[in-house]
Amino acid sequence: MDPYITLLAGTGALILLVAWLPMALKELPLSLPMFCVAFGFAAFGLSAGDTPHPLLYPEVTERLTELVVIVALTGAGLKLDRPFGWRSWSLTWRLLGLAMPLSILGIALLGHWLLGLGAAAAVLLGAALAPTDPVLAADVQVGPPQSGEEDEVRFTLTAEAGLNDGLAFPFVNLAVALALNDALAGDWVWEWVAIDVAWKLSAGIGAGLTIGAALGWLSFRVPNRARLSRTGDGFVALGVTFLTYGVTEMIHGYGFLAVFVAAVAMRAAERQHRYHDRLHDFAEQTERLLMMVILVLFGGALAGGLLAPLDWWGVAAALLFLFLVRPAAGLLSLLGAPAPLPERAAVAFFGIRGLGCFYYLAYGLNEAPFREAEQLWAVLGLTVLISIILHGVTVTPAMRMLDDKRRVQGVLPLGRG
Repeated sequence: MDPYITLLAGTGALILLVAWLPMALKELPLSLPMFCVAFGFAAFGLSAGDTPHPLLYPEVTERLTELVVIVALTGAGLKLDRPFGWRSWSLTWRLLGLAMPLSILGIALLGHWLLGLGAAAAVLLGAALAPTDPVLAADVQVGPPQSGEEDEVRFTLTAEAGLNDGLAFPFVNLAVALALNDALAGDWVWEWVAIDVAWKLSAGIGAGLTIGAALGWLSFRVPNRARLSRTGDGFVALGVTFLTYGVTEMIHGYGFLAVFVAAVAMRAAERQHRYHDRLHDFAEQTERLLMMVILVLFGGALAGGLLAPLDWWGVAAALLFLFLVRPAAGLLSLLGAPAPLPERAAVAFFGIRGLGCFYYLAYGLNEAPFREAEQLWAVLGLTVLISIILHGVTVTPAMRMLDDKRRVQGVLPLGRG
């Protein structure tokens, strides 16, 4: 059979599944990511060809996961109805300032004690697994722009997923620096603080604000009859994403951070405009298609032995990462927060691990040699797999329960129920 025709048929089936499956699974304790991984495992397990192990295709793994994450970050920024504010985003700041560093520390320590990882590998594992994923966390995020589906739990998890991918980068670069330098102290430490922390974070935020505000002004504020928002073209979302990411990386800033900030800034330029719906919908559809491809490949990697290096300590570590480290760090960071305990518990528990984890690990392994590469991929792969199943099964009943509780209290967000 002609491979081209087979590819066309397979692509068509993939697109239809991306469109229809979320609706079919909406009321079930299942998720699109679970189906994709299972499909990839079965398809590659039954085939006689090579499996897509990330260590065999390191550059492709890095670039493909990078692409889906930046598109997801744009979509996350565009759908936030709540204006930026220090008090109104207070739970997000707690998660970023306390929960994420505590998660990195906890995962790194468990990686060292349970798995015998060196300092560099332990930090890399912690940095890769700490951020909440902006792609796979869609079921616990806010709804489309102006839909009113923005309760405190959904808003906090969306904003956290949008910002912590960029804020994890300094720790990934710390792991790379540790791998490239024998000494734990030296001039490289000051270089890391000055460049990887101070400059790249500042450049990412500054570039995102500047580009987002400029594109927002061009789209909604230019005083002529040909306002760009009148085009109605949703693919402009990709232009915003790629331009912001590319320019920020050119000036050696954190592009992940810039993309989300740019989307938030562009939304702020004209918060109620319906054009944001078109931009968000296109970004979300592109994100879902890319996500499905990557998760099918992830299923293929599982069929090809991605988890083979695991022992029982690796399994224990993955379970502790999900059931102890993130929930404990989340709850500690939210102590005294003005939110009911069930909502704080949901925020702490639904720190979903996903495609961003794949990107950070692939990036770190491409930047420096790590002798524990196979072990790192196995532990991270198992953690993401458990997260996909665990959160995929629990998210629908958990969020429905929270919505029912708000309905009884008379505070259910618009668009829910």
